[in-house]
Amino acid sequence: QPRSNAVNKIALASLSAMVAETTTFPIDITKTRLQLHGISLSTTRRVSAFQVAADIVRNEGVTGLYKGLSPALIRHIFYTPIRTVGYEQLRHAFLDDSQPLSLPSKALIGGFSGVIAQVVASPADLVKVRMQADGQKVNPRYTTPLNALHKIINTEGFFGLWRGVFPNIQRAFLVNMGELACYDHAKTFIIHNKIANDNIYAHTLASMMSGLTATTISCPADVVKTRMMNQGISEEGKLKYRNSYDCVVKTVRFEGIRALWKGFFPTWARLGPWQFVFWVSYEKFRLIVGLPSF
Repeated sequence: QPRSNAVNKIALASLSAMVAETTTFPIDITKTRLQLHGISLSTTRRVSAFQVAADIVRNEGVTGLYKGLSPALIRHIFYTPIRTVGYEQLRHAFLDDSQPLSLPSKALIGGFSGVIAQVVASPADLVKVRMQADGQKVNPRYTTPLNALHKIINTEGFFGLWRGVFPNIQRAFLVNMGELACYDHAKTFIIHNKIANDNIYAHTLASMMSGLTATTISCPADVVKTRMMNQGISEEGKLKYRNSYDCVVKTVRFEGIRALWKGFFPTWARLGPWQFVFWVSYEKFRLIVGLPSF
């Protein structure tokens, strides 16, 4: 039944996303720490992703690579099903049997689905970023996700849970343009041109292409999102960045234009495997329960 199919899609998308998130989380925390380098430390020396990961293990142990995993998993219970199932529903709504959807149309649908999903999941994303950044502090601000939620609401108000939501929305729009639209279009191209059948090979190729596209488009917005969400209110009651534009200007002024692509390779290194694990798992799970391919 259509209703049960939608429930199955939501459940399978959540499960696949949690598998992918757990697999690639050490790369994600390395990317976040690398993006925060230069604003959370009193030095502007350049560091590599390998140095950042090594510092995490040295100072916090192996478990430090998974700091913030629980809110990340909670986020994907909401974020991934909304964007993937939402994209699929919108795609079918606008699909014309006489002519397939163009790539720009798919990109708009993917971006819109990502925006809706990110608004809902933004509080969990905020907690994840704060807890990932906490590992750099001698006295961490938060002990658990619930503790983080409680402290954020007490000090910044309920709507403080949506701090950085606008750069978050910008990133979500760009990421899902790359991820959903590119995966959908690339898989269709691969199957239509008989490069591979609708199997793991087609899913792998399509996920690699979508990961690279999403990273290139969204990395500057990701840097801005991370910095906006991690900033707290100073003792004077002021914020370091007034808005996304102010964050971009200050980042470029003090660190150069290349700072907007800080964490590009760890982001790509994470998105590639994440996309592969998610899409292969999701497509396989759909096949097992009798759902058609995405």
